[in-house]
Amino acid sequence: MLKSMMAKIGIGAAQVDTVPDSVDVAQGGQVTGSIRIKGGDVEQQVDRIELKLMTEAKEEVDDSTVRINHVLAHYVIDEPFTLAPEEERSIPFAIELHPETPITVVEEGLSESKVWLETSLDIDFAIDPRDQDFLRVHPAPVVAACIRCMQEAGYRQVKADVEKGFLNGQGFRSTSGIYQELEYKPGGFGPGWNRIKEVELSFICRPDAIHLIVELDRSFSGDGFRCLTLSPEAGEDEVRGLLAGLLQ
Repeated sequence: MLKSMMAKIGIGAAQVDTVPDSVDVAQGGQVTGSIRIKGGDVEQQVDRIELKLMTEAKEEVDDSTVRINHVLAHYVIDEPFTLAPEEERSIPFAIELHPETPITVVEEGLSESKVWLETSLDIDFAIDPRDQDFLRVHPAPVVAACIRCMQEAGYRQVKADVEKGFLNGQGFRSTSGIYQELEYKPGGFGPGWNRIKEVELSFICRPDAIHLIVELDRSFSGDGFRCLTLSPEAGEDEVRGLLAGLLQ
């Protein structure tokens, strides 16, 4: 009886540990691994397993900025089972990253972007065991090409963060409820260096297209927005030419 009561408050209860095969994944890629569950001191009924793809986003609330956890995707294994004391189980998983998953791996500047897997066991009348595993999300090839071309044009990336909200472009709209901004400032004498104070890039990735919204903060004419749509197979020369035209 005492062990059962202790398990309800998390002492001697079941444990869960999600183990990805690799924490490095590209936008649009797949994460595989196993969910490892170990029984505690007493038998417990597990009603379901929940696996969430999470990020952190900034939101404006009452004239202040707060950070909130945001669910990008939610997966449920809805097959109840009884976990015996000290029993060990391993359940394989394979999930596709949401196409709007922010990148977390940047070569320069401050990255405030986080992406992780959160796993929980649903156990009646007990504290649900939970686990968090952070992922290193690398840019898709076209996104990586845009980043390199910005650097070649003399712009340095100063920040990457995630905002709460939706983006609307010419014929496209984001769907996840968050969007990432990559912030750049002129670092030399490249295109537009004396007319542009800041550039922000936001990508909406789809299997058949990469949409890009460019926000330009100009020294004399205010902000301006441009939209581009690129093929996922677009070459670096094409990307360089399109960005150069926007930065004039």
